Amino acid sequence: MPSGQRLSRARSGFTLIELLVVIAIIAVLIALLLPAVQAAREAARRSQCVNNLKQLGLAVHNYADQNQCFPLADMYPSASGTSCGWTLSWPIGLMPGMEQMPLFNAFNFAFTTGGADYDAACTAGGGWANSTVGRAQVATLLCPSESLQQHPDGTFATMNYYGNLGGPGVIATFTGMIIPTDAGVQAVLGGTYGRGGPVSFASATDGTSNTALFSEKLYGVGVSSSMLNQMTPGSISGKRGMFNPTTTASHDTGSQTAALAFIAGCNSIPATTTATSSIAGLSWIKAYPAYSAINGYTHFGAPNSIACATDNTYWGGPAASVPPSSNHSGGVNMGMADGSVRFIKNSVSLPAWWAIGTRASGEVVSADAF
Repeated sequence: MPSGQRLSRARSGFTLIELLVVIAIIAVLIALLLPAVQAAREAARRSQCVNNLKQLGLAVHNYADQNQCFPLADMYPSASGTSCGWTLSWPIGLMPGMEQMPLFNAFNFAFTTGGADYDAACTAGGGWANSTVGRAQVATLLCPSESLQQHPDGTFATMNYYGNLGGPGVIATFTGMIIPTDAGVQAVLGGTYGRGGPVSFASATDGTSNTALFSEKLYGVGVSSSMLNQMTPGSISGKRGMFNPTTTASHDTGSQTAALAFIAGCNSIPATTTATSSIAGLSWIKAYPAYSAINGYTHFGAPNSIACATDNTYWGGPAASVPPSSNHSGGVNMGMADGSVRFIKNSVSLPAWWAIGTRASGEVVSADAF
């Protein structure tokens, strides 16, 4: 080897610094891409939710063509085992229009929709006669953005879509499209009101494109779940609960001032207050006129605000604020009575929100108001 000539060795592999730089770049790329992937997934889920509401709207129109009316919120006092208290909820009548004829045929209208887990009288009333139907989960009734795995009733199947009971019940109850019968309204409110269902197309004098039919709502955790202690107005699960504000209000006062005062009290509930109940979606086949939170919602509090009871501190009551809720960012999907689906922002103005909840109150709502 000539003098002064040195052997050189080819370098292989990465240095530690280079490896750390590569890892840092990969981490930055993942951090940038992950939100985009999550957003794309949520967009797909939201699109599926819209499709579910369109399917419900189509089923309702098929139902209305055959029966000249919209489905009832519940069938009280018929199609129920009244010894149990539960009556038949609106989804069962839509099953033929949702390609679920076997479920419809399997339902025995001579018996209640209840179950012996809630009332011993249900056993005598045939409470388990329809348990096969009640335990069947209909995929179209579930929003894919729903994050809770357990059902509010571990025995019966649930749902994320609810019928519009109407605008603020403090002003006037049952002004929506999916409402109880006259007998059901009178059983809840007493006296003779004559404004119960069924509702027809002709009843929606405000226009079907300006009147809500269905919206979505996160279902609850049940009647005695330990999760109730974790439900507070500001918590993630707060939208699933029912709260009792310090302000009280009567139904059918005709007073917007009273309605606004109640909502103000609802929105100012202390952050440490825990929910009284969480029973939305207890079962897709169960209903009762006084239990508005189970299968219905109201146009009172804004979308994704907390629910507040009035005359029924546990189940909601017809004058309660039972707003729709979802895991979609910024608002909720809503099916209108004409079959279209709109996305309603949480920031919608209360006058517009109340107006699209009523079918015949004469409000004028512009197309860009909601």
